Amino acid sequence: MNVADAMTSRADVVTVELPGTRNDVLEYLQERSFSSVPVVTETDDGPEYRGLVSRESLIEQPDEDQLVMLIEDVPTTTAEASLEEVARVMVEEGARRVPVVDGEFEGIVTVTDVIHAIAAGDQETDGVVETYACTDVNATYEGAPLPVAERELHYANVPYTIALDDDGRMSGILTEVDIIDVARIVEGEEETGNNFPDQDADWSWEGIKAVGSRYLPTRDIEIPTGPVREFMSDDVVTVSTRKSIQDAAQQMISNDIEQIPMVTGERLVGIVCDVDLLEALYE
Repeated sequence: MNVADAMTSRADVVTVELPGTRNDVLEYLQERSFSSVPVVTETDDGPEYRGLVSRESLIEQPDEDQLVMLIEDVPTTTAEASLEEVARVMVEEGARRVPVVDGEFEGIVTVTDVIHAIAAGDQETDGVVETYACTDVNATYEGAPLPVAERELHYANVPYTIALDDDGRMSGILTEVDIIDVARIVEGEEETGNNFPDQDADWSWEGIKAVGSRYLPTRDIEIPTGPVREFMSDDVVTVSTRKSIQDAAQQMISNDIEQIPMVTGERLVGIVCDVDLLEALYE
């Protein structure tokens, strides 16, 4: 199976154009639950691909408003490449969305597109989820303030955290998507400080001396301070260690999720992320 068989074509891809602002991207990420949005520049020959803006870059650069400064350089592929090849790129480069570029921007192929192919049986896989699951699980207390949980995701470099109740049992799951959904941009001011130079300085003109203290407009992403339990999903989908790769992929697609806690009975023993399942295509 080739990338062309799984990708979303250019006509159906949501993009943002340069010049633009972070608001343009945040709107799409909140409405569509995308992990990133391609950035293009319109030319006489059609849209020219410039890069991606991800939900991570919005959170990590809260003071940056210009779209061009938020763009990330990510790997690209072609429509003729095999799904196994692009799956390897996604895993090794940590790229959830790979633009399809062959002279011009042709579309995009995502981790979810590959999971769709696995779930439908279009791409055969062997083995069970236990082989590809991670036993190191990121977790937080369900009563932790949401900004604290967001920092835990950042420092752990994962897109989720398992919420634990007072008894240490799994009570829900919180993802980057949940955080982006409730984030909002706020306006503020930042003091530049007193700009009066030395009166005797040779380079001090009256225009400079009269500037004084000024304020510059700033922008920031505000995350609610309520506890994790208010924002997490408490109806958690799980898989057993012996579940097949295809079954796990079907669970992800039918529930529109990117990771599934792995359990033995009621005991949490690992986490299965969609990108982990991609390894089954080329190993």
